[in-house]
Amino acid sequence: MKDFIEKAFGITVTDAKKLQGYENANYRINAEKNDYVFKTYTYSEALNDILKAENETLLFLGEAFDTKIPKPIPFQDHTYLKTRDTDHGKESCRMLSFLPGEFLGDVAHTELLFKSIGTFLARIDLKLKDFHNYTLQARQWEWDMQYFHLNKKYIEDIPNPKNRNIVHYFFNQFEAIVSPLAPKLRKQIIHNDANEWNLLVQNGKVSGIIDFGDLAHSFLINELAIAITYACYDKEDPLAWAVIILKAYHETLPLEENEIHVLYSLIAARLCVSVCNSAHARKVDPNNSYASVSEKAAWEMLYRWLAINPLKAENMFREAAGFPGLKEVSIADVVQRRQQHISTVLSLSYKTPIHMVGAAFQYMYDASGNTFLDAYNNIPHVGHSHPKVVRAAQKQIARLNTNTRYLYDELADYAEKLLHHFPTELNRVFFVNSGSAASDLALRMAHQHTAYDHIMVMELGYHGNTQTAMDISDYKFNNPKGKGQKHHIIKTPLPDTYKGKYGKEQANAGKQYGIDAAAQIENSSFPIAAFICEPIVGCAGQIPLAKGYLKEVYPAIRAQGGVCISDEVQTGFGRLGGHFWGFEAQDVVPDMVVLGKPIANGHPMGAVVCTEAIAASFEKGVEFFSSFGGNPVSCVTAAAVLEVLKEEKLQENAKAVGQYYMVHLKQLMAKYACIGDVRGAGLFIGVEIVKDHTQLPDTALANHLKNELRNNHILISTDGPFDNVIKTKPPLCFSKENAMEVVANIDSILGMHYKKRTT
Repeated sequence: MKDFIEKAFGITVTDAKKLQGYENANYRINAEKNDYVFKTYTYSEALNDILKAENETLLFLGEAFDTKIPKPIPFQDHTYLKTRDTDHGKESCRMLSFLPGEFLGDVAHTELLFKSIGTFLARIDLKLKDFHNYTLQARQWEWDMQYFHLNKKYIEDIPNPKNRNIVHYFFNQFEAIVSPLAPKLRKQIIHNDANEWNLLVQNGKVSGIIDFGDLAHSFLINELAIAITYACYDKEDPLAWAVIILKAYHETLPLEENEIHVLYSLIAARLCVSVCNSAHARKVDPNNSYASVSEKAAWEMLYRWLAINPLKAENMFREAAGFPGLKEVSIADVVQRRQQHISTVLSLSYKTPIHMVGAAFQYMYDASGNTFLDAYNNIPHVGHSHPKVVRAAQKQIARLNTNTRYLYDELADYAEKLLHHFPTELNRVFFVNSGSAASDLALRMAHQHTAYDHIMVMELGYHGNTQTAMDISDYKFNNPKGKGQKHHIIKTPLPDTYKGKYGKEQANAGKQYGIDAAAQIENSSFPIAAFICEPIVGCAGQIPLAKGYLKEVYPAIRAQGGVCISDEVQTGFGRLGGHFWGFEAQDVVPDMVVLGKPIANGHPMGAVVCTEAIAASFEKGVEFFSSFGGNPVSCVTAAAVLEVLKEEKLQENAKAVGQYYMVHLKQLMAKYACIGDVRGAGLFIGVEIVKDHTQLPDTALANHLKNELRNNHILISTDGPFDNVIKTKPPLCFSKENAMEVVANIDSILGMHYKKRTT
C-alpha cells in the first residue's frame, strides 16, 4: 500500500493507519508536507461512475470552500480515480486531502455551534444549486429519502416488534404527508449526510465537512432534516436545538412553507432509515460495530419524536423561519359548531374540552400542538393508529367489504383465531358492531335458550347503550335521570371488599358474597335466564369481583336453568395482565362472553362467544343477521389486534407495567389520606379519592385531579356512583416511564392541594 501510494502520487509516506469504515476501506496517510485520506472500494462500473461524480462535485466546490471540504488529489497522470488489481480482487482507489478539526460528535454543543451548522450547510447548498450531474440525478438508493420506500425491505430485520411497528408508523406518516407534496419540493444535489461524524469543528464552529459519498439529487429540505437528526438525537428536547439550526439555515437559504410542513416527517424518516440500515447491516455482518454506532441514540430520538405533536414541531419551525403560525380555531368555536347539529346529551370530557387532531400509540395530539399522554382510552387496545391494524383495514377495504350472506375467508379465519383464546366449551361466535349490540344479542340468546324472562345483574354494572343494555345496567337505570329497575331485573349487591359488607380483612370475602348471591338466586320467585356481570365493575369505580365470588354464583345460576354471561368488553384481550379474559381470574368458565371496545382497536366491532348448546337453541328462533357484523374489514382488523398482542407481548407488558403502576400508586396512598383505595389488575386500575381518613367520596378533589392532569397533558378520567374514582386504563403499549409520569403528576397535584389547605 505504501509503495503504491508513493509511486502513484509522488509523495513520501511517513505513516499509514486504517480508519473505521462502513462499506469501503479508508487509510489516514501522513506525508512529509501534508496529510491525506486514501480511499479504496470494491470495483464496480456503477460505483466508479458515482466516485467520478463525487470528485466532480468536490472540484466544483473547491474554490469557494477551499479548506472546508476534502480536495481530490490527482495521481501522477493527473487523473483522480484509478482501478487496480489486488489480492482481494479488483478495486477502485483515490486520494483526498485530510481536514483538521474535531468531530461534532466529540465536542460540547452550544447555540453558536448549532447556528454555524445551519449557516455552513446553507452556503454549501447555495453553491450546489448551480451544479448538475446526471449520474447523481439518476442515482436511486436507500439513503436518499425521496426513495424512503426502498428501506421497507429492511424493517423485518429489526428484532424488536414494538420498534418495528414504530418504524411502520412513520412510514405511514411519510406516505400520507410527504409523498403527496413530493412534486412541489425543491430538488438539487445535496451532501445528504451531515452527521456528527462528518461535520468538523474548530473554535466552537463548524470548520468543514467530509464524506461526500452519499451525494444525492434530492429534496433540498432533506439536507436540513438530516443535519437536525444527527445533531439533536441525543438531546432531551430535540426541537429546541433543531430550531437553532433551521433559523440559521433559513437566514442564508430561505425555506419554503411546503418544506417546513414536511420537515417533522423527514426527520422521523431519516431516523427510520438509520435504524433500518443498522438492523440490516447487523444481520449481514454481526461483527460490524461501525454500522450501528449511532443506533441507540437514533432509537431514543425516534421515541422522543413520537411524543412530539407534529403541529407543535411545524409551528416552532415556522416561527424560526418567520412564517405565521398555523391558524388555530378556538375551542369555543369548535364546541359551538358541534352543537349546531349534535345534541349536548353527548357529553365532553374536562372543564376545557380538547380538540384532537391525531394520535399515535399512547399519545394523542390536539389542534394547539400539545401532546397528551393517554392513560385513559382502553379502546385503542394496542395503541392509537397502530400501523399493523391500520394496514390490515386499508388493504381489506380496498379489496372487499360485504356482509355475512356471502362466503369470504376472513370471517372463518378470524373466528378460529379468536376462539383459540377461549376454553374449548366456548366454541361458537356471533359478530356485531359494538359491545352494546353484543350485550343485547347475548340477552336475546339467553331468553331463547332458557325460555325464562328474568335477568340477574350486578349493582352499578354497565353493559351498553341499547334499550336492552340499559335495562340491565344499574349504573344507568338507577341514575336519578334513569327509568328505574324493571320488573324482570334482579339486582345483586356488588362484592366490594373496600366499602362493602365483607372487607379485605375478612377471610374468603368473595366466597361470602357469593354465598349471599346464591341464596338470593335460590330464593327468587322467578327462574333466572341469565346472570351478567363484568370481572371488574368499571362504572362502580373499577371494583374487581372479590376472589371466589363467581365460583359460588355460577353453579347457583346453572342449577335453576340459567346461563352465566361474562361482560369482557373492558377487561378482555389481556388487559388484566395475568389473564387474557377477566373470568379466568375467578377460575370459572362462563356460558357466554360479551366482547367489544378493544376487539378491533377502535374499529366498530363486537361479538358474543358461547357454547354450542346455546348456539343450537338460538338457531331454532328467527334468523339472526347484522348488516356489518363480521364483515371482512372488521375481521382482518380484529385479527391484526390479536397478532400485535402476541408479537409485542402486550399482555405481559400489561402485567409488568400494571404491577409497577399499582406499587407506585399505593405509595401515594400511604402519603396522602385522600386516597382511600388503589385496586384493579394489569392496566385497569381505579384510585378512590375520599375525604381524609374516611370512606366518604371526595368528588370535587377527584375532578380537580382529573382536570389538573388534563392541564398537564395527561388524559385520565373519573368514574363510580359519586364520580370520585380516578380510572386509568391506557393502551397496552403504555410503559413504566409513562406510568411514573402519571404518578409523579398526581403526587405534585395532591402536594399542592395539601399545601394550599395549610396556608
